[in-house]
Amino acid sequence: MGASNGHPKPTGPRTSAMLRQDIERTRAELATSVSALREEVAVAADWREWVRRHPYACVGAAFAVGMLLGSRR
Repeated sequence: MGASNGHPKPTGPRTSAMLRQDIERTRAELATSVSALREEVAVAADWREWVRRHPYACVGAAFAVGMLLGSRR
């Protein structure tokens, strides 16, 4: 039976060396996940990427904001 992290579950008692190895592997996996998440957030928050992907929606939104600000005068 496998563990939830994809590595086989040891059948006997775990030694301190095995625990350290598991901790280091988990740290490396976590660092990779955090790095990937940072990249995804940076792309999602980049306004240039939004304009590249949805140019007409961005122009429409700019027009609506311009109309809203222009009607306040």
